[in-house]
Amino acid sequence: MEILEQAQRIIDCEIEGLVSIKANFVHGFRETVNTIIDALARRNKVVVTGMGKNLHIAEKISSTLASTGSTSVVLNPAQAMHGDLGILQQGDVLLVLSYSGESEEVLQLLPPARRLNVIIVGVTGNRESTLARHSDIVACVAVPREACPFNMAPTTSTTATLAWGDALAMVLLEVRGFKREDYAKLHPSGAIGRALLLQVADIMRRDARLACVSQEADVKTVLLAMTEARAGSAALVDGRGTLKGVFTDGDLRRHIGKHPDILHLPVSSFMTRNPITVRENELAVDVLNIFETHNIDDLIVVDADNRVIGAVDIQDLPKMKVL
Repeated sequence: MEILEQAQRIIDCEIEGLVSIKANFVHGFRETVNTIIDALARRNKVVVTGMGKNLHIAEKISSTLASTGSTSVVLNPAQAMHGDLGILQQGDVLLVLSYSGESEEVLQLLPPARRLNVIIVGVTGNRESTLARHSDIVACVAVPREACPFNMAPTTSTTATLAWGDALAMVLLEVRGFKREDYAKLHPSGAIGRALLLQVADIMRRDARLACVSQEADVKTVLLAMTEARAGSAALVDGRGTLKGVFTDGDLRRHIGKHPDILHLPVSSFMTRNPITVRENELAVDVLNIFETHNIDDLIVVDADNRVIGAVDIQDLPKMKVL
């Protein structure tokens, strides 16, 4: 238990740090957001830099900004003085991450960045530091202490800086009107992108793969149709093809104990009436949300007149790399 208690104390320390930076958002955050919005409107970019552990945090912040519509790159300060300074151009915003504000490698960037008319945002825990004094905007990420028992290894401070960067990216996302469809366009090869770009029409079962049976049929007929279509459910319709209910293999398992002769009984006695449906122009991500929210595995696709035109089976989604 001593190990667990120690781990919990460390997490408590990091939580304490997050609470601290939440109170400090008044320092520089709004100015940073507005400055970046103006820069992006001029087709400039956000360059994020830091040394040591903060370089890893810079990579994450830059990646999150870029993936949510705010053009961003990382600048390694050790490489910057050997040619990579060319990444910077007039009007860019340079986020400089240094908790102490005294990291030699990042401080060396400030004079050439000034000469290039780059806007410098110092993200630091020390508002009296050299970095703070030479920044156009100072964003304070001060925390009471590090989680390290020696109060030395960057732990709470890097967590706080990362959270600050996440907040920056998400606020920019909302303020700039970045939409779910925009996010999908930046992630075309991932499961998220596919789920956001694909529509129900792209993934639904049709024709021979769709079990669609008259509501007047008995359970045996419905099961045979499901077997032929290799589906876990069947849409039950009237003479005009209007959806009246759905029957699943789960329904069979639930009722067969009480009704041994269920195969010869009308399916209408066991079907789910007024089932949840989707339209073919809805997004695959909405289907995923419905599956998760309602804990179901099958959805019937209907047109504007509630006529059955397809079905979505959760088992198909991994094959399409949606899940």
